[in-house]
Amino acid sequence: MRWENLTVDSGGHSRAADAALFGADAVVSRTFDTPEFRGITFHEVRARSIINRVPGASRMPFEWTVNPYRGCSHACVYCFARKSHSYLDLDTGLGFDSQIVVKVNAPDLLRRQLGSRRWLGEHIAMGTNVDCYQRAEGRYRLMPGIIGALRDHANPFSILTKGTLILRDLDLLVQASEVTDVGISVSVGFTDPALWRTVEPGTPSPERRLDAVRTLTEHGIDVGVLMAPVIPFLSDHPAQLRATVRAIAASGASSVTPLVLHLRPGAREWFMAWLGQHHPHLVRRYERLYAEGAYAPKWYQRRITRQVHDLAQEYGIGPARAGMPRRIPEPAEPADQAVSEPTQLTLI
Repeated sequence: MRWENLTVDSGGHSRAADAALFGADAVVSRTFDTPEFRGITFHEVRARSIINRVPGASRMPFEWTVNPYRGCSHACVYCFARKSHSYLDLDTGLGFDSQIVVKVNAPDLLRRQLGSRRWLGEHIAMGTNVDCYQRAEGRYRLMPGIIGALRDHANPFSILTKGTLILRDLDLLVQASEVTDVGISVSVGFTDPALWRTVEPGTPSPERRLDAVRTLTEHGIDVGVLMAPVIPFLSDHPAQLRATVRAIAASGASSVTPLVLHLRPGAREWFMAWLGQHHPHLVRRYERLYAEGAYAPKWYQRRITRQVHDLAQEYGIGPARAGMPRRIPEPAEPADQAVSEPTQLTLI
């Protein structure tokens, strides 16, 4: 495992001149003999920086992210972030699912960086790489400290998750929403239980995730649903789309935004192996649909988006609303430079 590959300016790509994000001598690896953690190794590290800059060419509507974990026990076979594990010489399949890097000092480090005169109080997104409410969070409890720091600095933030553990931090989220803009999105791409068990084996069920949406909205927190991924030929039948949008609407979500499956290197190989095992008759269709790269053809994406938006209108909800989060006023004295951090992988 090559911890020195993770460098401040390279975003995971080796560059000898850069200082490593954390030193190999500071890594502590642990296993826990409990059912929920059996087969998983946690690599505890002390990060040197926690706020990540999103690449300028990204399609994301935010510039900064915080990721307290690398790797994800949710084990979604399509996860685009799998490639990031190759930077540590870990495989992007089972290694991504079972070798979890935990930045144990994330809350204290974030509080210090938020208090820096160089930080301008910009929006911070979480859950855009791996899920910050994955199984490990139940043990390490990093998110309460992270949300508390953002609340205390009135720093706008958003969270994208498949984890129902977010409800543990409900009081903190309510407190934060009283002083700054807080955006919560829950990912529910489909409601088919058989598909869920094989394609997202480490996640709470779609039904439980929608229950979490319902609870959050009942406490005054605006929650949108990212309907992602819509999986070609497996969850894209009109009846399946209707059932999913209907369930999302019934949960009280304020919006639904569809996102068709994309298959980047690292994720593509793992997903196609899964497809060959579970749905071998679809392999050739996928090879044709994704022949031009990681994304499905535009015509297919437009068709899915139009169908979901029409259904959303029918059930009284809509796509995610546009608009930038509120920003904290800039300090009176000019800042030297924004906090520099590694490049963040983009969600789409």
